[in-house]
Amino acid sequence: MRRHRNTIYVTTDGALLRKDGANVVMQVEGQEGGRVPAHMLDGIVCLGRVTVSYHLIGYCADNGITITYLSSSGRFLARVEGPVSGNVLLRKEQYRRTDDLEQCPIVVQGFLAGKIHNQRAVLRRSRRDHGDKMTTESTAALDDAENTLNRLLKRLPYEQDNERLRGMEGEAGRTYFKIFDHFIRREGLRFSGRTRRPPMDEVNALISFLYTILTHDCRSALEAVGLDPQVGFLHRLRPGRPSLALDLLEEFRPVLADRLALTLINRGQIETKDFTVLDNGAVIMSDETRKTILTAYQERKDAELRHPFLGEKTTVGLLPALQAQLLARHLRGDIDGYPPFLWK
Repeated sequence: MRRHRNTIYVTTDGALLRKDGANVVMQVEGQEGGRVPAHMLDGIVCLGRVTVSYHLIGYCADNGITITYLSSSGRFLARVEGPVSGNVLLRKEQYRRTDDLEQCPIVVQGFLAGKIHNQRAVLRRSRRDHGDKMTTESTAALDDAENTLNRLLKRLPYEQDNERLRGMEGEAGRTYFKIFDHFIRREGLRFSGRTRRPPMDEVNALISFLYTILTHDCRSALEAVGLDPQVGFLHRLRPGRPSLALDLLEEFRPVLADRLALTLINRGQIETKDFTVLDNGAVIMSDETRKTILTAYQERKDAELRHPFLGEKTTVGLLPALQAQLLARHLRGDIDGYPPFLWK
């Protein structure tokens, strides 16, 4: 089993990251603000105005540590990585499968099975946790949504056309987000529909930020096993878009991002006062809010569970790496299909 290494998130504006022996050191206004052993890292994420020294960039490139730059609002800007060491034969098979009208849907079915199953699991968990406090209207809405997700899951194994599979993915997303507001149990923060670029309410700003950092983890996991994160199966190819990372992200959105967002809201750790509405209606979060989210995300990654397919105990943070390995095994022909992560 692969060892779980960490990602550090640097949110202090004006910080300088440098290498000191075997450590990554953060300096703010000439004073050391923290250090961490470099061998424990597989990624560094810089939010806002953060500088990384030339020597640290070189060390990270040589040792497989990716450096990702995000804007202060969490928008992806750039990524620095060293030479790709992936298996060229694996990537060649990946490219071939994406163009194979018979083989490509098999992979897409796996991603969608994980996404829809895990959306349904979030719904059921919310009903189990808060069902006795829900109104008749909320209960009926959740019943209708669960019936739709059940229908899509039953239909999924028989659908062999990529375009129709994408249509099913869209229907599942609309169904899920239509009832998402019913999962929120505290006053103040509300969700009226998914909005992006920019997010137009606090909940959208929160889940978009979580999706961004989770995409970073999925992309790193795919590169680590030799797959090309740009060439996906479910998401269409587009210059600059990590389509395969977005494919892998789908099964993790509900359980690693949405559930965490709901926990932070329902426990009162994130409130309306933690956000600012700009003149154009876009909503951004404060620096302290980002730190709260990142701390909770790292704690969630340290939690342990048993992988449903492998039957082994692992940490949540290793799930993207394990699923990337399973995808690579399927593409090599070692297993018949891609087994998604199914949350219980």
